[in-house]
Amino acid sequence: MGNSTVAYNRRPRGHASVRAAVFAMLGVISLQAAAEPLKLYLYREKGHAVYATQKPDNVEYTEVYPGSGAARPVLSDPPPRLAADKTGVESGAALLGWAASCKGVSKAIMDQRAARWQASVSKHAKAHGVPVALVHAVIRVESCFDARAESRVGARGLMQLMPRTAAQLGVTDSFDADQNIAGGVRYLSQLLDRFENDTDLAIAAYNAGPNAVDAYGGIPPFGETRRYVERVRAEFRGNSPAGSKKSKG
Repeated sequence: MGNSTVAYNRRPRGHASVRAAVFAMLGVISLQAAAEPLKLYLYREKGHAVYATQKPDNVEYTEVYPGSGAARPVLSDPPPRLAADKTGVESGAALLGWAASCKGVSKAIMDQRAARWQASVSKHAKAHGVPVALVHAVIRVESCFDARAESRVGARGLMQLMPRTAAQLGVTDSFDADQNIAGGVRYLSQLLDRFENDTDLAIAAYNAGPNAVDAYGGIPPFGETRRYVERVRAEFRGNSPAGSKKSKG
């Protein structure tokens, strides 16, 4: 399955460190299903070189693996910053796709946006046994309740679904708010089941992918993912009773 992107700060370093960084990242990505051939694409995002395993939309990119003959970028070699997950749910928050949707949005406007989708959130949260407050928290962090939000690499809608994941979740139009919420909530439900109702792990998996959570035995040590978990957790705990967990039925 899916999509993964990793960003590195640019510095003048040798090609050996470039290769080391890329192959280190490929070691993480190899947690994906082995049956699917891996391809690696490069694009630029806010001064970073960003690698993705799913072809980016609406940006210029270069296929750099298995190999296109294109020159490799010169990258630094700190640990990679994971910017999206390996299941195809691209984090709009992680890729700054939320910036336009959240810029200048007051609490009053945010509350108005949230109220517009309340019925749909409640319906699908109840159907899948997911806390309403958790769905609200994810949507707020991902898109600031903007149903037309779209990241530069194609994550779309309220819960920022990538096209491949949307299709897997039965979503035919990610800009249809009800469909997007239905798909995103279904995915959250799957993650809560997988991680035994541990909301922090489910949140981390929504951002970094469940394979990364499994590999590290907890929240992956990626700065972006840890910040994402903190933001969603704060929103969730600020709007729900203490200890809220997925309903068992």
